[in-house]
Amino acid sequence: MPSNMTPKQIDKFCASLPAATRQVQWEGVVVFKVGGKMFCLIAPPEHSIARICFKCPPQHYDGLSRSEGFRPAPYLARAKWVALDDPSVLAPAELKAYIRRSHAVIAAALPRKTQAALGLSPRVAAPSGL
Repeated sequence: MPSNMTPKQIDKFCASLPAATRQVQWEGVVVFKVGGKMFCLIAPPEHSIARICFKCPPQHYDGLSRSEGFRPAPYLARAKWVALDDPSVLAPAELKAYIRRSHAVIAAALPRKTQAALGLSPRVAAPSGL
């Protein structure tokens, strides 16, 4: 069933993830980070980067970036980011799973000292299957 998850709900979900920080950059784009590294972007309507962008595991990028509703994220595709122009193409649980996975991929790449300082358990920082 398609989602009607609003950008405000997506924002709230991203903020609830362990050690997530939020800032507004680039013409009103809400940027979520863990350990200073981006994991999700929420753009204003009609922004050039798409409505929602997030990191995906390298092994999933090719398939996901070609899936219905997805495309390579402008400016970030080389880093294996995907874009969703309309997040309502995914059910809320699916969208949350992708964002949770993005957070985990970024957290796992942080130095162990940083992970420990942020209180990230190895389980949170180690991505598992989607």
